[in-house]
Amino acid sequence: MDKNYKSIYFVGAGGIGMAALERYFLSRGFRVAGYDRTRTELTDCLASEGVEICFDEAAALIPDYCKNPDDTLVVYTPAIPDSHEGLNYFRNGGFTVMKRAQLLGLITRSSKGLCFSGTHGKTTTSSMAAHILHTSAIGCNAFLGGILRNYNSNFLLSATSPYSVIEADEFDRSFHHLSPYIAVITATDPDHLDIYGTEEAYLESFAHFTELIQPGGTLLLHTGLKVKPRVAEGVRTITDARNEGDYHAATSRKGNGDMVGDFVTPDGVVPDVKLGVPVDINVENAVAAMAVCHMVGVPGDVLREAIGSFLGAKRRFEFWLKEPGENGKVVIDDYAHHPDELKASITSVKGLYPHRKLTVIFQPHLYTRTRDFAPEFAEALSLADEVILLNIYPARELPIPGVTSEIILRDIKCANKVLCDKTDLINQIKNRNFEVLLTAGAGDVCNYLPQIVDEVRSK
Repeated sequence: MDKNYKSIYFVGAGGIGMAALERYFLSRGFRVAGYDRTRTELTDCLASEGVEICFDEAAALIPDYCKNPDDTLVVYTPAIPDSHEGLNYFRNGGFTVMKRAQLLGLITRSSKGLCFSGTHGKTTTSSMAAHILHTSAIGCNAFLGGILRNYNSNFLLSATSPYSVIEADEFDRSFHHLSPYIAVITATDPDHLDIYGTEEAYLESFAHFTELIQPGGTLLLHTGLKVKPRVAEGVRTITDARNEGDYHAATSRKGNGDMVGDFVTPDGVVPDVKLGVPVDINVENAVAAMAVCHMVGVPGDVLREAIGSFLGAKRRFEFWLKEPGENGKVVIDDYAHHPDELKASITSVKGLYPHRKLTVIFQPHLYTRTRDFAPEFAEALSLADEVILLNIYPARELPIPGVTSEIILRDIKCANKVLCDKTDLINQIKNRNFEVLLTAGAGDVCNYLPQIVDEVRSK
């Protein structure tokens, strides 16, 4: 960074992406403080690690050590409104104020950034890569969008590694601030149309992302995507996929709850790779993660061992209940909030439990996303045997007239479907018997999982 900062203040400090940066700068000896609207388990963890977090936006509550513009950097998330009192105090006081993505961009320019982008898959793929590198002799600094269950953290630290693993978020065009050494694009199904407006603009944003790759760097592109890369001269493009491409999986085998296959690279094969989280949607994620790590020199035996020991990221196909036996009850939680993610998640669960009844509890996320993809959500949910549909989680948005969960419900084909408010969810659970239950969505449905599991167990 240009200045010799001593303190960094994070506006939106409780966000998962912000938390990784807070931990990174704590490890480098900075004083770290911030604001968030709501106290959570994550903010409690950050506070115990040394981050001073306030839950009131009043400027008077900003710590004194963060009130000197000469030695304090201010970082904020796009979700913070322009009316925020604390943020305006900094903006009007001569402080350097930047978005989280800009700070990540500074980190990629001072390291070899391994940047994982895509409509879906980027959290799991970047987490897999971070875990592989961390278990190898190469190491990495990792800034992830999910809590790795292996470490109970979304941040990994190395004092010696030149590599930074970064989840490159396309929301608000945040990934345009990055300068990747290796850029990964896992998927480009249109999303965030409240920001982009059209699929064409969404694809253009990914095309611009490919222009930002450092000279001598690499683009790892999933085969079959609509995006048309615009890499600079000297940047190579490598392909990956499940069954084809420079890197791919071969001879996949399933059995006894395991998934095993061979990992094919441009210079050989790593045989008998067993997925630590054995679901179909993780085959492509693992191929991309192992491809990046292979490119930076991780040996095949380390790739195999690391993928086998990867426990997954929280809220990414996370088992909350898995009773033994053929008739044991199962509860799985997944962050799926885009129709393609939801379809892949439901398909993966049905593949694991093909002869059992699948119930899906789905909480739509954002009014705009519900408006733009209601038929696609209904099509995905129709794959389930029964559906409990919750009201829309608004996140950063105000209601849109006529846009409710009802526009999804009416087109769901399975006969057993119901719409309920989340406050009535546990009562719905009490009145049902479940075999396999999947909760999905990017809102707060996960907060009900302890009660859901207790009710399912009690039947």
